[in-house]
Amino acid sequence: MRTLVAAVDGGSLSAASRTLAVPLPTVSRRVSDLEAHLGSQLVVRTSRRLLLTEAGAAFVASSRRVLEELAEAERAASGEYRAPRGEVLVTAPIAFGVLNVAPVVHDFLAAYPEVTVRLVLSDGVIDLIENHIDVAVRIGRLPDSALLARRVGEVRWVVCASSDYLRRRGEPRALADLQGHDFIALEGLQRYRDWSFASEGTIHQLAVTPRFSVNTAEGVIGGAVAGLGIARVMSYQAAAGIRDGTLVPLLSDWAPPPFPVHLVHAAQQQQPLKLRAFLDFVAPRLQERLRIIAEQTPHANAVRRS
Repeated sequence: MRTLVAAVDGGSLSAASRTLAVPLPTVSRRVSDLEAHLGSQLVVRTSRRLLLTEAGAAFVASSRRVLEELAEAERAASGEYRAPRGEVLVTAPIAFGVLNVAPVVHDFLAAYPEVTVRLVLSDGVIDLIENHIDVAVRIGRLPDSALLARRVGEVRWVVCASSDYLRRRGEPRALADLQGHDFIALEGLQRYRDWSFASEGTIHQLAVTPRFSVNTAEGVIGGAVAGLGIARVMSYQAAAGIRDGTLVPLLSDWAPPPFPVHLVHAAQQQQPLKLRAFLDFVAPRLQERLRIIAEQTPHANAVRRS
């Protein structure tokens, strides 16, 4: 079952061979023996990909359930429900993960020597159930689902530029003041040139034509620090530059609504101690980091309170 599922997930017998560290002839023989045992063809081998038959699709679905139950039994037998031990699989957005999640994970590993963490950084939304992920850090509004979520804070868009650029070109105080300025955009092969602003509950869209665009937040910030123009990045990306004075926040009164940040995980009848320990350790530390980021990146509410 493990071999068949690995082959289906990888798309080929060769992929299963690499994943399981088993010779390719052994993988092929296991699948053939399984088909012979069941008396049914499960897969169709093509030159490019492994395709499931109707019987194969049903058997793989059942196999996943059986393997998950077996893994659950192994975790219980190994004491995972008596002491925090085992692997925790975590996903997070790339930049947020590098800047904020990874440092907290480092501290967690020091505190829990019997737990290992596999941190997968991706800006795509990865399905937790299908990929057996324990915890995901999600930024933005969450869709309705059976997943459990713990809110740890919020982040927002921050418009900023270097003090050198502002001395040369002037500091915009309202949206109309952006006319004639140079912009730096976060974009790759696709263009993302509509910036959102808010005023008195109304959202305003501003179409910008960037003088410089780059497909990483680090590149955008580097361009802003170099004085190339006005940039828009997330608050956790701009916080360090604002703190050290290389970036100046702009138009704080026009900031659009923030995005919530959650720790998301699947509901379980019996939560493994490794997962409970991870959530209880990481949640307050991420919450504190996001609180500090909010203080370092002024926004409309903070400006009005001051």
